[in-house]
Amino acid sequence: MDDSESRNPSPSNVERDAVRSSSAQSASRHTVSQHGSAHSRRRRSASQPSSPDYDAPESYMNLHDVDENADGLDLIVPPSAEELKRQETRRQRRRSSASHTNYDIPDSYVNVPELEEIAPIPSRDERRWRPSPSLEEGRQLERRYSVHQEARRRSGEAQQETEKPKPEERHVSRLATEIYTVSYLILFSIFGTLARVGLQALTYYAGAPVTFSSVWPNFAGSLVMGFLAEDRMLFRFEWGTPTYELQLLRAKENNNSDGTGDSSPDRVAVELAAAKKAHVATKKTIPLYIGLATGFCGSFTSFSSFIRDIFLALSNDLLSPDMGLVTTPRNGGYSFMALVAVIITTVSLSLTGLLVGAQLALALEPITPSLPFNFTRKFLDPFAVFLAWGAWIGAILLSILPPDRFVNEGASEIWRGRATFALVFGPLGCLGRFYASLYLNGYLPSFPLGTFAVNIFGTAVLGMAWDLAHVPVGGVISCQVFQGIEDGFCGCFTTVSTWVAELTALRRRHAYVYGGTSVVVALACMVAIMGGLRWSDGFSTLKCLH
Repeated sequence: MDDSESRNPSPSNVERDAVRSSSAQSASRHTVSQHGSAHSRRRRSASQPSSPDYDAPESYMNLHDVDENADGLDLIVPPSAEELKRQETRRQRRRSSASHTNYDIPDSYVNVPELEEIAPIPSRDERRWRPSPSLEEGRQLERRYSVHQEARRRSGEAQQETEKPKPEERHVSRLATEIYTVSYLILFSIFGTLARVGLQALTYYAGAPVTFSSVWPNFAGSLVMGFLAEDRMLFRFEWGTPTYELQLLRAKENNNSDGTGDSSPDRVAVELAAAKKAHVATKKTIPLYIGLATGFCGSFTSFSSFIRDIFLALSNDLLSPDMGLVTTPRNGGYSFMALVAVIITTVSLSLTGLLVGAQLALALEPITPSLPFNFTRKFLDPFAVFLAWGAWIGAILLSILPPDRFVNEGASEIWRGRATFALVFGPLGCLGRFYASLYLNGYLPSFPLGTFAVNIFGTAVLGMAWDLAHVPVGGVISCQVFQGIEDGFCGCFTTVSTWVAELTALRRRHAYVYGGTSVVVALACMVAIMGGLRWSDGFSTLKCLH
């Protein structure tokens, strides 16, 4: 910018000065008129009795903050020449200060990207920002639907409808559906435990940028959860009919015929939203989807390990491969910063994984395969029953007869603590979380009690198992059993993927309350359980290092 441009303000700034000066003059005239009207009101009030609205005691006149004579701008007493001069000087100072706050901004500033109207939150109205119903609204609708269906069943209307001729439908019995669901939960909890333990071992190495390895399973499990939640292709055939695909084709045809008046964009959007909602509701009844979402993702992530790492960061016991079994001493301020770092890193990466997984489902939709209906019902479901129970029994047998016992004679048996005991206790935790969510999550739509209860209880159990493993009693087998409880039962009983999915589905205020309460209560339990041993006798060295 040259000198002439720097001395002369831009036209837009001159217009703003003119508007500001005119508004200041009008405000000054308005102030004088207000003083005149106040003077006339006081003169009228001098000849009239006190206001009929309030019977104010005469002692109120002694209050300094309602004393009329305390106002230096009162026009009952004419201001002196010095007072008028001070008022004029004050007004000039205000005008000069207002004029100096204007900046001669170049027009090229509009090209700065940080100055654009960037809105990370598209709308402060949650209904516009989230077109789909929130978790609270969805559960309320499901509760109303259940009550309505129960009333219809009792009145006999449902029985009359079943007597009407309907097309042939294929149904799986309630007992078979329950067996398939439990089997898928057992099978995928074993897979999720293996994936979590294996990923933690892969990410725990010297020079790792993140010293606590539990963050990566939480990120990966949340990513898979986001993919499954947004996917429309894996279970495209649903109960034998590609309902969602047919709705898409019908919506496209209606959109193409929009010019003839047969349809409208609003109607197309409504049809697509209804198809999506129906598809999601149907997926929740498929045992394979329950096994993938609840069994694999819930067991892949671990809320109790997340809280354990928070406490270890607070107590300066979060080990790094570079430092061995000893940590560098530090003050409480650094420990608090480490605590905040673990919370922010885990929560942000887990939420990011959920969103990235959903975006991957949308991006890969053209190439995502679909599971055939007959293959799933006639082969995969029965095969999963034998595979799940066989894998669980195999894990029990491997714990009784560990594989490394017959390989190296006399060597320490480490596979029990590394994997086999965790595979034994993992399905128990997954099934407990599943049934706790079934019976508790519906009580309070704005606060998922089932997920909250299992996360808090699982964290407490992990704290107790950690204390028992770090006291100078017991042997190697007991230490490995406690390690299996931590990695298996507590890892599968608690979940981060479901937790972050609920945080994104709840309304904003309820999400903050639910998320904050979960972390604070779980950390308080961990401080009470693990802190008692840590700050009294200290943690002893594990007898089952692996």
